[in-house]
Amino acid sequence: MVSLRRAFAALLATTSLVNALPSTVSDSTTNSAESNSTTACNNSPSLCSRKYNNITHMGAHDSAFLRDSSTSNSIAGNQYYNATVALNSGLRLLQAQVHTVNSTSGTTLELCHTTCSLLDAGTLEKWLSSIKTWMDAHENEVVTILLVNSDNQAASVFGKVFESSGISKYGYTPSSSSATSSWPTLQEMISNNTRLVTFVASITADSTYPYLLPEFAYVFETHYEVTSASGFNCTIDRPSTYTTASAAVSANMMPLMNHFQYQILTGDILIPDVSDIDTTNSASTSTQGNLGLHAQTCTSQWGKKPTFVLVDFFNKGPAIDAADDLNGLSSSDISGRSSSN
Repeated sequence: MVSLRRAFAALLATTSLVNALPSTVSDSTTNSAESNSTTACNNSPSLCSRKYNNITHMGAHDSAFLRDSSTSNSIAGNQYYNATVALNSGLRLLQAQVHTVNSTSGTTLELCHTTCSLLDAGTLEKWLSSIKTWMDAHENEVVTILLVNSDNQAASVFGKVFESSGISKYGYTPSSSSATSSWPTLQEMISNNTRLVTFVASITADSTYPYLLPEFAYVFETHYEVTSASGFNCTIDRPSTYTTASAAVSANMMPLMNHFQYQILTGDILIPDVSDIDTTNSASTSTQGNLGLHAQTCTSQWGKKPTFVLVDFFNKGPAIDAADDLNGLSSSDISGRSSSN
């Protein structure tokens, strides 16, 4: 999903926004918190026997695009901490935008926020390699990656990068090429070492890379350009194949609830809103705009918990508390996390 309008890119590309240092994503791997490898799946023994599609996976929206010293605290950044810090904090879904950069040496898939002149977080391969290193060290963890295919590249282009990064060895291939209720349990995925689920928007399935899944064959999303606490809803935004969220749920599509708020900078230029982030990411169900209330409302309307949730500035709230509530986990059920508050 493109979170910032093209106009934002045109306005800010001429300012002091800089490239994100490639090292920021992998710096935290040495301080990662180990899970209990004998009993816990995704930080909890209670999740081991649950099917992948019956768990709420909390995710970092635009996880590669940081608002920190590496980007001169770019107002385009959606997160304060990088992908491996997110994983250490309990998140198991990482989303990013991918663009194509052409040069004399060939085509490179680059993590860029709207345009590469606005915020460039380095190559997709380097980012995937850092996640692969984390997964190597955390053998009982199932991770989901969601990639926005901004330039409509073929699955084969992505597949080559997944292969070269080494992360493809963990790729999970579903039993069905379309939405299904037959997902394995986390323990089954861990036992088979197929612990990485990858969704890519705007691709056609490629049998050479069967672990790269066309996002909207399996997942539907709610609206994502929200500028007020009253704007969050549970209406299906994509794909257009289904007219209602209920129809999508009935077809075994997994719900992705977008829960991040934007501030209107000027005109139609939107930037991630940090002024209300503690309210936005709160697990509470008492206040309009709360993550917990949004999830509660959607669960009621859909008759199903959101399978995926995307938030900005994940450490605020912290957002993971809402996922724990949805998954029915108490503090005594959880191990192996580090705090990034």
